[in-house]
Amino acid sequence: MMKKTTRSIKRHLALPVCCGALALCLTAGAGAVSQADVQLRPDMTILIDGKEQTFYNAEGQEVQPILCDGTTYLPVRAIGEIMGKNVDWNQDTLTVTLSGRRTADATAGTPDKDAAVETVTAEVRDDFTIVLDGESRTFTDVNGKTVHPLLYNGSTYLPLRAIGGIMGKQVEWDGETKTVKLTGLVTDADTFSGEGQTPVKKPDGLLTAEDAAAKALEHAGLKAEDVTFIQKKLEWDDGRQVYDVEFYSGAKEYDYEIDAATGEIISFDHDAEHYTPGTGSPVTLDEAKELALSKVPGAAASHIVKAKQDRDDGKTIYEIEIVYSGMEYDFEIDAATGAILEFDAGPIDD
Repeated sequence: MMKKTTRSIKRHLALPVCCGALALCLTAGAGAVSQADVQLRPDMTILIDGKEQTFYNAEGQEVQPILCDGTTYLPVRAIGEIMGKNVDWNQDTLTVTLSGRRTADATAGTPDKDAAVETVTAEVRDDFTIVLDGESRTFTDVNGKTVHPLLYNGSTYLPLRAIGGIMGKQVEWDGETKTVKLTGLVTDADTFSGEGQTPVKKPDGLLTAEDAAAKALEHAGLKAEDVTFIQKKLEWDDGRQVYDVEFYSGAKEYDYEIDAATGEIISFDHDAEHYTPGTGSPVTLDEAKELALSKVPGAAASHIVKAKQDRDDGKTIYEIEIVYSGMEYDFEIDAATGAILEFDAGPIDD
């Protein structure tokens, strides 16, 4: 039931390296060449160590950044040129090699002044190999899943995280100016600015898993000895690091998403996974409304946007939805006992 805010795809850009293919996007099955619709994005600005870059293929044609499922890709050959390395393509082994000191002159090209954002079809190529200075490289996303190159119009592409790793750069995305910056030591994308994005603190400024668990317990009104933890996982969500804290207490399962930098509870829910009928008294719809409102401090009857009776798993229930202060709260309440069977809370969808 939880409502997740849909973020603009511009907040999740990652750079491509010339060979790859955008694919559903980065995790096509082994041995399978799949196709995906992607966007050419000439409206993006790429800065490497403060210098704006325009990418060209070997024939001098401008090569645009590619956006696939919120991830930005850049061409490998052009990146190799910027790094001062020779770039070789071996058709027999389907291998792109970046090595040595570049001997060829920088590619001279003519900017494409007519370039526009458009949707094209690219290939996801898990059969391509990327070799850097004699070492075969594989790439993963922030969740540890393998990322494959994209192939479009003869150029191989890799995502931003992979490009940053190859170049030894830190990555930053500014959503207001549509600018990607690569500087310093790579961490993935550890700084996000623009469009109201809250900057992510450095790892040494993050909460610990135990800190996040303590905040969830405090909010739930429970003690550590009263619950069984399922997970306390640090992950990335919408450009910031969050803890997903999940635990059981009695018949209820609790799930919290907590900002790892600020400790803010972004969303939470709990439900009665192993519900057994209670012995309380039947409640009316109006009483169910009052019960729901009591769980949302400050909310009033005018903030209730849905209140109806329904059936679920053989029980009569009330579904109550409250929208208040930028959040949406959803309740399922047992009509026979007044027990809250399920409760979700999260930001209102954009």
